[in-house]
Amino acid sequence: MPVTNYGVLKGRVTDCVAEFGANSPHYNIRIAAGGKDYRIAVNVKSTEQSNSELLYYIDDNFRHAVTGRLSGLAEGYTALQSRAGTPALDYIRSNLFDRTRMRKLPFDLPGPDNDLNEKIDFHVRRAKNNPNVIVHAFGAKFGPEPGKDEVFHFSPKAGIHDIHMNQGNPPPHDGDNGVFQDGALLLNYRNENRWVAIYLAFQSQIWHTDDRTGQPEQNAPSPGPIPTPSDPDFKVRLVAALINPAGSDAGKETVTLINTTPKSIDLTGWSIVNGDNASQVLAGSIAPGESLRIVLPSAVTLANSGGTITLLDARGLKVDGVAYTGAQAQAEGATVLFGR
Repeated sequence: MPVTNYGVLKGRVTDCVAEFGANSPHYNIRIAAGGKDYRIAVNVKSTEQSNSELLYYIDDNFRHAVTGRLSGLAEGYTALQSRAGTPALDYIRSNLFDRTRMRKLPFDLPGPDNDLNEKIDFHVRRAKNNPNVIVHAFGAKFGPEPGKDEVFHFSPKAGIHDIHMNQGNPPPHDGDNGVFQDGALLLNYRNENRWVAIYLAFQSQIWHTDDRTGQPEQNAPSPGPIPTPSDPDFKVRLVAALINPAGSDAGKETVTLINTTPKSIDLTGWSIVNGDNASQVLAGSIAPGESLRIVLPSAVTLANSGGTITLLDARGLKVDGVAYTGAQAQAEGATVLFGR
């Protein structure tokens, strides 16, 4: 079954400490929220000896419609429904980031700013005791439990863990798989009108997963979140969209694709999916280096308040995906370009 007690912990950083000697070390963050203390336990090393280094990506200027869904949440822990349209995160389906930007990194190396503990620590220490920075930790809640927290010694014990991708796990961790239940750290620098996002994944996790269960797709071409040439990723790119046409939007919204390969690609059975999981099935082909502008039917609308657009191949595997904010869609009649 999926991870239990999935949700988001919202509060302010009051302390932080890294672990180094444990078999499964964590970067620990103390959070104050609603008059209570919590601990965020962030994995920085896998227990798998051959692939112990985690994959990470930090977006210093994260822009996504999900940030607008977090402002109204109360401080403390909020349980989330694991489905689209909520604040719940899904590394694959929410189009949060370009997975080719993930890098593997040891948790402990000599020298400054060159290991995973230090990469996380840089942002957390900026947030420490700063009332302008609010942390949102996505993962699985633990506690409250009797006794003192083993790291920060407050009581009762309470916090959140599984701050990483929570799908595509092979056995024996496949019982944790699910969709829209991924972990991450989102830091809102309110005085700068900026968000920082920290994403983590294990090398053993499969990127392409079942849309219902989060289990690895049997026809996924390769293991690991970082794509290989056998993956379908980015062979066709989503480069632009007309999200807010002049006048009525119905039947006038468009999405523009480009073939990045030197070969013609058959699009039969491919589909474009919006943030509500409505889809438009494609047909025909796209020549090498050519672009293709697709008019979406009224049943597949692009929300002007922000959303996602995903391109799937005939197997249902993700080829490309983008996210846009309400601010990007405000100019009526203007085409939004997706620069990556």
